[in-house]
Amino acid sequence: MKTMKTALGALCGILTAGAVWADDKVVFGTNWLAQGGHGGFYQALADGTYEKYGLDVEIRPGGPQVNNRPMLSAGRLDFLMAGNLLLSFDNVRNGIPTTVVAAFFQKDPQALMAHAGQYEDFAALASAPTVLVSKDGQFSFWQWLVDEHDFQDEQLRPYGFNLAQFLNDEALVQQAYGTAEPIYAANQGAEVDTFLLADHGWSTYATTIETRQELVDENPDLVQRFLDASIEGWYNYLYGDRTAAYDAIIAANPEMTVAKLDKEMAQFDKLGIIDVGEALDLGIGALSAERIQAFHDLAVESGIIEAGAVDLSKVADTSFVNKGHGLDIKSALTGN
Repeated sequence: MKTMKTALGALCGILTAGAVWADDKVVFGTNWLAQGGHGGFYQALADGTYEKYGLDVEIRPGGPQVNNRPMLSAGRLDFLMAGNLLLSFDNVRNGIPTTVVAAFFQKDPQALMAHAGQYEDFAALASAPTVLVSKDGQFSFWQWLVDEHDFQDEQLRPYGFNLAQFLNDEALVQQAYGTAEPIYAANQGAEVDTFLLADHGWSTYATTIETRQELVDENPDLVQRFLDASIEGWYNYLYGDRTAAYDAIIAANPEMTVAKLDKEMAQFDKLGIIDVGEALDLGIGALSAERIQAFHDLAVESGIIEAGAVDLSKVADTSFVNKGHGLDIKSALTGN
């Protein structure tokens, strides 16, 4: 009997240990194909940081035929990389129980692009004969450009995500993702000036991370571990050896190459997208209620959303970030 009890006790100990050390499965959906701007997450996956935090993370890329957004509220994703705060405002307005828990880009990479030297400064773009803007842009930042920066609807033409028209017209201005179209244009031999909207008042965060309110309420420890590991991944990616992350990105998206990724990350650095602003003191992922309020007010004043349509208390939970997590990693890697 004593032997049986001993054996059962040992078995229970093994099972208990297995339960303690089993990694929590997490499915994280991105908003597009794997690229340099997703690098910190792939770094945390490739170098074992997620595993260190007891997480078994699957990164599920978005893409032209993949819309990951409804997968979060349906429970098929645990976390979602969103574009900017307007999408999160829409969720709240439509009663979708998701919330923002971090912002990995302090500046939105959305930009306007012109041929180099064609326009003296950002203000001069309002005199361009033609500005190409996508349908989504027409119902978001374009309204702000008209309201705040004197652009005119007569300038507006649809952008079909093809550079041919821009390359053939020196006077034309078009929307651009700051780390994409300028590189593509340069590859075609066109020198360009890139005007980041964030530098002229477009104050939304970008590459925000959303999760279900249910997960925040029922498993805040999981949310915290995922964000802490992701933050560490970003510091190691920005300031350390990116080789493992590059390999993981290229494996997920074979159209990428080391040369392309290097160009993309150089553009991120040039434009000052990630480790800037609030992130310098509060850590990557920083998120403030005051800035969310300010962007909401901008969107209302520009006619992008209606006053009173969004309950801002449901947009974000800032309790998981702003703790300076990972600043020690940056200091160790940079010597600063």
